[in-house]
Formats: sequence, structure tokens, C-alpha cells
Amino acid sequence: MDHEFVSFNLMLIGIGGSDLDLWRQGAALASIPIELSVHDNAAAGVAALAGGGADLCVLDGGLPEGVIAAAIASAKAAPSRPHVFLHAANNETAPPDGVTGVLGRPADVADARRMVELCVRTKRPTRVMIVDDSSTMRGIVRKILSACRFRLDVYEADEGLAALARLREEPFDLVFLDYNMPGFDGCETLSEIKRIAPRVEVVMMTATVEPEVAARAASLGALGFLRKPFYPADINRVLDRFYGFAR
Repeated sequence: MDHEFVSFNLMLIGIGGSDLDLWRQGAALASIPIELSVHDNAAAGVAALAGGGADLCVLDGGLPEGVIAAAIASAKAAPSRPHVFLHAANNETAPPDGVTGVLGRPADVADARRMVELCVRTKRPTRVMIVDDSSTMRGIVRKILSACRFRLDVYEADEGLAALARLREEPFDLVFLDYNMPGFDGCETLSEIKRIAPRVEVVMMTATVEPEVAARAASLGALGFLRKPFYPADINRVLDRFYGFAR
């Protein structure tokens, strides 16, 4: 399939010193072969990015805003449409438009390898299921997910038992799960998901204001909790947590 990769080209722009050494070592230890290209000169890096070939690009967050904007524009225009990340001391802020995520400075080789793997993970499609008995709500969540900066393959189920049947047959990575549903409610469905597919992450959605529901969902292993009505920024924060970006 066209989304399967045997190797990745990772471009580093403006990163030097000990950080560059850690990125080199982390890339060498990655689970998939990484071809690393390094550009100390930011202008040359932006030009190379526009030429295509890169799958992933990490920009030093201290580069001038104009250079970062030019790199983002080059990535959007490049045939390979590389994902762009900012390498910054503070990774608690939301990424600007056109940036997939904000990474902190690696503390050691293991941390650098984790960051490389995180970048690679965003390039692979994530299988997501929306479980809600309301077709309107499923449509709202699907619309938000379709506009997000990650690669998502989105599927739907209209109640818990149907979702569990599909999870037994197909691999999924992430489930957005309504709490108030006929038959199995959200917490019962969450508990069964964790039994049959423990690696699947689950985000609970509900209109209830009862704090006990959020506490129970967390105790059952939910990644996050969304109270209706929620907004794209709320889902983006959950996705950042799912992929490993700290926010």
C-alpha cells in the first residue's frame, strides 16, 4: 500500500552541537531505517526541503519566524509533503499552523530515539473508531478529525457491541467512545475494549457533568475525557497526548 514505508528521510534544519549528536544517535537506533540529512544553513535547508525527498523535517525553534514560515510553506509545496516539527526548549505550546508537533530538546540518546520514533509514527495512518448512537455526533467528530494535522483512517460504530465486534476482527489504535448509549454504556464498553485489545487507547465522550463518570473512565484506562459540547482544540489536545506530544 502507498502508506507503507521501508525507510524515512529525516531532515534537520538549524540544529547543532550536542542536540545534533543526540539526533544522529537516536536516528541510528530507530526501528526503521532513517536517512538523515543535516542543514546547518537554514536557507539552504529550506531550499532543499522545497526540492522534495524528505518525509520528516525538524526545525530548530530558535530560527527566525520568517525562516520557519518559509520552511512550512516549502513543506506544503513539496511533492513528499513532509511533516514538520519544531525542536524547542518549551514544548508545552500548541504547534503553529503547518507544524505537526513541538518537540523538546532530547535529554539523552534514548530520548532522541523516542522523538525520532514519534515523528515516524505521525507519518503512518492511525485507525480510529467513533462509537456513538447519534449519527449527528459521529459526523461532528469525523469532521473535526478529518481536519486535524495527523493521518487518520476513521471508522464508525453506532453502539458498544458493534464496536467490540469490529475490534475483535480488525486492528484499531484509538476509539472515541460515547458514554450514554443503549445496551452497553461507555464504561462497560471501555472495560471490554481494554480486555480484548489492551493497546487501544480510548477517549470517553459525554454530556454528563457528573465527576464520577470521568473518574470511573480514568480508572478503567481512558486516555482522555471530552465533555460535550467540545471543540477542535479539545480533540487536538487529546491527539497530542495520544501521539506523545506534551501539552
